[in-house]
Amino acid sequence: MHEAVIVSTARTAIGTAFKGTLTEMSAFDLGTRAVAEALGRSGVDPALVDDVVLGESLYGGGDIARYAAVNAGIVGVPGIAHNRHCASGLAAVQSAAASIRSGMDRVVIAGGVQSASTKPRARWRIPGTDEWDEDWLAYSHPETPDAPCRDMSITVGWNAAVQANLTREEMDAWALRSHQRAVAAIDAGSFAEEIFPIEVPRRDGTTVTFAVDEHPRRTTSLERLAALKPIHPEIEGFSITAGNASGVNDGAAAMVLADSGFAEKHGLEPLGVIRAWASVGVPPAETGLAPTIAIPKALERAGLTIGDIALWEINEAFASVAVATTRILGLDDTLVNVAGSGCSLGHPVAMTGSRMIITMVHELRRRSGA
Repeated sequence: MHEAVIVSTARTAIGTAFKGTLTEMSAFDLGTRAVAEALGRSGVDPALVDDVVLGESLYGGGDIARYAAVNAGIVGVPGIAHNRHCASGLAAVQSAAASIRSGMDRVVIAGGVQSASTKPRARWRIPGTDEWDEDWLAYSHPETPDAPCRDMSITVGWNAAVQANLTREEMDAWALRSHQRAVAAIDAGSFAEEIFPIEVPRRDGTTVTFAVDEHPRRTTSLERLAALKPIHPEIEGFSITAGNASGVNDGAAAMVLADSGFAEKHGLEPLGVIRAWASVGVPPAETGLAPTIAIPKALERAGLTIGDIALWEINEAFASVAVATTRILGLDDTLVNVAGSGCSLGHPVAMTGSRMIITMVHELRRRSGA
């Protein structure tokens, strides 16, 4: 079997949706820039790229990966868009690695892109009902009282907290540490290798250079987090707040994956190897605990154990997910999300999975001296 290696990475800084720097930039523009940057950094001849795979979660149609390929100047390359909601960026990399490992492709650009700020809006009839909704295309499961389709603060965040018996104090403490770690990483220049600056046009005709994640808050504290009101005060004991949940964000990330033999032949330095992956389905009300099933499954496929892992990235769509997963699997929390995650950096849904891989690759190389 062929081996899939990462030979370059690139991501934008993460913007805060609706009021941040990337508010006017579409997902198509962000995706194009990430694809072009990752390809340029790789040194791979554009004529040798076999495919582009991008995660997307809000556009509901079209093929953002093919658009990005054409717009980036690699017209002869096809493209496919993957939607697995929060795991879309991971699914894109998984698909790319699978095609390389099978021997079907040699070079694939993969990643994810999200523009919550510019997502299109349209009214659609909800299947099986006489109701109309602007966002039903974002649904991933049928509506039930314990797992609302559009309110993940209940379906994912609160359910995970209840099922793992978490306190608000534990979730707030995790969120605070997420911000502290993200700010420390920014100040140390830890994201410099992964972020590429982009010139963002403004309505007044000027441009601004965007190169630093803008969502982390330097001044947050446990006191400030504790003062935030629960998202659903009408639910007894509900303790998910805007502070221990992720932000709504914009951004794009991409990486170039190659067959290890191709990389060696062309003098490309592997930054990392895609060893294994695993996706699982759980009852919608248990979505927040899905990592506790997926992680052991992926480890088994890779022939590894928890003790073999140097660093972990667990998506902080809600702090409860990371806290619950860490506790249930017995992970060392000092090794989880060491540069922050959704609560601090933000959660551009379809970008996040590929962003986590990119951050992990560079952090592991720093720690190994590579």
